[in-house]
Parts: sequence; C-alpha cells; structure tokens
Amino acid sequence: MARLLIIEDNLRLAHMIADGLAQHGHRCDMVHDLASADAALDAGYFDALILDLGLPDGNGLDWLRSRKGSSEPPALILTARAALEDRIMGLDAGADDYLVKPFALDELAARLRALLRRPGPRASNVMRVGSIAYDMQQRTATIDQHPLTLTRREADMLELFMRHAGQVVRRELIEGTLYSFDDAVTPNAIEATVSRLRRKLDDGGALGQLHTVRGVGYLLKDAA
Repeated sequence: MARLLIIEDNLRLAHMIADGLAQHGHRCDMVHDLASADAALDAGYFDALILDLGLPDGNGLDWLRSRKGSSEPPALILTARAALEDRIMGLDAGADDYLVKPFALDELAARLRALLRRPGPRASNVMRVGSIAYDMQQRTATIDQHPLTLTRREADMLELFMRHAGQVVRRELIEGTLYSFDDAVTPNAIEATVSRLRRKLDDGGALGQLHTVRGVGYLLKDAA
C-alpha cells in the first residue's frame, strides 16, 4: 500500500488510473495542474508521484527539476512523448521511471512496486516484525504462520507500522498516508482502527508488539 499523487490534466484518465491502482491497494489523490501539485506536496505525505508532462500551467519536466530533492517522493513520468530523447530528458530531469501512453495498468502497478522498493533494503515482498509477517503484494498477514483476518484499513495500518518498525509513527503521518484528501477523518477514527488491530494482534499471539506512545503516536516492535 502506498499513497500516490497523480498529476494528470485528463480527468477521465486520472480517474481510471486512480481506480485501477486502488485495486492494487494504493490510495490515490489527483490534481490537474502544477500549482495544485505544489500545494498537495506541501500539505501532505506521498510515497510516489505519477506525472504527466503537458500540463495547463507548465512543463512537467521543468517542474520536476525545480522540485526534485532528497526529500521529494520518487516520480514516474506517464506521457505520450515516446521518443528516445524525451525519455532521456525525463530521466535526466529527475524522474525515477518513464512509461509511455498508452500503457497497461498492470505494468504501471508493477513499475510502482519496483520503484517503491528502491529506497529500502527489502528484496522480498514480505516484511517481518517479531512473530508478525506481512506480504505487501498479497496484502495478507500472518502470526507464526497463522493467517490474520484484517479489514482493508487495518491491513493498511499494519503495513505502515511495519514499514516504520521500531520507530514511533505519528498521527500526522497516519492521516497523510492512509487517508486521501476526500476522506473524512473523525477524531477517533485512527484510535478505533489501532484498537481493533491491536486486539487482533494480541489475540493472534503477537502480544505486546503494538504500543501507544501517548500524545505522539504508535510503535510496533518485536516483543523479544
């Protein structure tokens, strides 16, 4: 699961991409010009960008050069510009991948999976914290190899906690990662989901691995 920002001025295509990637477990926000992309990135957390190049208020390549830095999410250019020199220019401008329209949604999803794996040390789709294992591709969890039944939101939260195992995950990061702009986050929504997830982990045998750090956030760690 990842939170993605789709920067695409073709509304029908943007919705098609968002709906398709949602089937792969991702959360997608859509903007249709570069000014809105700047505002979205300044206001929230995203794991990756999907960037068209011909946008109403500017050139995506110029924008990417201006934004690209160590703190920026990786970017996949999705464009109709298929010439070799265009692909080279895109990668040189700071893109992490380049895919030409028309495209297959499954290939886009696969490229995103590969792109999201790059920053971390994981060579496997399976993350492990103590007795808990989570398969990112299948979106399934086990405790000591026994299946754990989770709702979509609980699975999203467990994956986020496992990605940051041993670190306190702040409420702001949870909101920014698990909830899109259109989602209404009630005051106790996060607490209720964490409570259900903790109960399932404890009942499944991963007792005491998920902790609340009062006033800050939550911590998942090996109980040993």
